[in-house]
This record gives sequence, structure tokens and C-alpha cells, in this order.
Amino acid sequence: MKGLHLNNQTIIPFSPMKTIFSLFVAFFVLATVSYAQKGVMKFAKETHDFGKIEQGKPVTHVFEFKNTGTDPVVINDAQASCGCTKPSWTREPIMPGKTGTVSATFNAAAAGQFTKSVTVTSNAEAGQTVLYLKGEVATQKEAAAASSASEVKTTKKATKTSR
Repeated sequence: MKGLHLNNQTIIPFSPMKTIFSLFVAFFVLATVSYAQKGVMKFAKETHDFGKIEQGKPVTHVFEFKNTGTDPVVINDAQASCGCTKPSWTREPIMPGKTGTVSATFNAAAAGQFTKSVTVTSNAEAGQTVLYLKGEVATQKEAAAASSASEVKTTKKATKTSR
């Protein structure tokens, strides 16, 4: 007698064909579910370097992404790592093949190097994506000196090429 026995009684009868068929169905369902693709946010770049920026002058960068998945992407939230950075994002669902944006404005109040992050939460396959802003905030005097130094270099290059 084939099957699962308890006290010499067959509780669950086994059939080789039923077992093989059940395994095939289970494998097919598992494969289908694992390959079902959600929306996918593919950013052109996830880090932006502002370089040197002037203190007290806010700067903004727009991160653009494409939905390379099969379902619409909806951004639920974007949280900055501190109060000095303010994110905004595309509020409508981004359909497959279309693009959306997440912009971040950094207020540049304190002088020195900075790296700030914006965590984007969505229904996309990854769930969360972290975007980075970095650079250096220069005091107004440093920025003015750097600006005039680059103007002098530009003038010298122009003089050399005009000969």
C-alpha cells in the first residue's frame, strides 16, 4: 500500500502521477510569482556633487528617473537627512517607460564640506532609494575670491588665443 500510514491505516494515499503534477504546479506558481516585476525606478545618477557653492544661497538639483518596470511607480515619501534639505517629487503615478523626478534643495547655511541624503520611499521593486547631495559651502569672501580667480584665468586664456 502506498501512502502515509498511521496505526496500519492509510491516511494520505500517494500516487506518483499526482505527486509529480503537484510539484510541477508548485514550481510553476513559484516561478511566475518570482518573475512578476513591479515598477522599477532607474535613476540617471544617485549622487550629485555641487562642487563649491556660496554660503547663504540655496542650490537645487533634480534627480530624474525612468520607470523600467511593468507597473506604475508611486512615490509615497521623500525624507531628507536634515532640515537643511527640502525634497519634492512627482506626485502622479509614473507609468512604465515614463520619467519622474525627485528634486532636493540644500540651503547652504553653514560653511564647510557637506553630504546630505534624501531617502525616497515608493511602491517600486527596491522599496527605498537613497539619493545624495554633496559639495562644499564657501563663505561669501571665499566664493568671491574663487570667482575672480576663475575670471582672471578665463581672461588669460582669451588673451592667449586671440594672438
